[in-house]
Amino acid sequence: MLRKLNNFRVTDRWLAPALGVAAAGSGLILLLVLAFLLREAAPLWGSHAVLGFVLDASWYPLEGQFGMLPMVAASLAAALGALLLAAPLGIISAIFLNFLAPPAVARSYRMMVALLAGIPSVVFGLWGLTVLVPLIARWQPPGASLLAAMMILALMILPTVTLTSASAIAAVPQNLQQGAAALGLTRQGMILRVVLPAARGGITNGILLSGARALGETMAVLMVAGNVVQYPLGLLQPVRVLTANIALEMAYATDAHRAALFASGLLLTLVVMLLAWLAIRANRQVSYV
Repeated sequence: MLRKLNNFRVTDRWLAPALGVAAAGSGLILLLVLAFLLREAAPLWGSHAVLGFVLDASWYPLEGQFGMLPMVAASLAAALGALLLAAPLGIISAIFLNFLAPPAVARSYRMMVALLAGIPSVVFGLWGLTVLVPLIARWQPPGASLLAAMMILALMILPTVTLTSASAIAAVPQNLQQGAAALGLTRQGMILRVVLPAARGGITNGILLSGARALGETMAVLMVAGNVVQYPLGLLQPVRVLTANIALEMAYATDAHRAALFASGLLLTLVVMLLAWLAIRANRQVSYV
């Protein structure tokens, strides 16, 4: 027994420094990525183009106009729309997994959701391009639109919302549920008034991380959104998101045009970092009262 305790102490003595080095390495990689983006975008900061980058609505790189506002708005609209579609479905699916589905059905359903999470984004884009876009075009051409981007992104982030919400709900202590039952609450009342409020931190965490993934998606959105630089004034209008703009134009961009693309990548990175920070804050505020 003493030998086992000594082995555990030796392991703990080495484990903390190793984990510290790994954590420091991860932070260093992030700082290097940010430094790289700042360096590559530097030619833009020293010119008047930076004002156009922030305020202008026109994207004409050959004329020195690098207005990103329409693409920023399109990126945010597509991600927000996807969350509005995926979050309720994901939470309902998580409730089904934890409370309503028989064990065999729950296992099969969880495996199906995990499989959906592993499908490459280009496959979603291909399906959207050949099936979803023509369906929308029958309603109103051209079909490739903000709505198509929202629906494809919702499919892609739905597994993340479902699995994180299911884990958050499963982590709610059983004594809370037993106390709710002892007070005479129905299953519906227990779920709505006890379990979901107690799991709100973990659910919010999953939704924010899903939003970060939606903002960073490229190929699927590029294939179904239409890629027209304009404000998203309607669900059926074609739009271009920031990630698609980088993928389309980086191959031939030079000088200030190239710097503007790196600046848009820096902007996306900062937005994703903000969402990750909000997710951490939400996770820290989890309390089971």
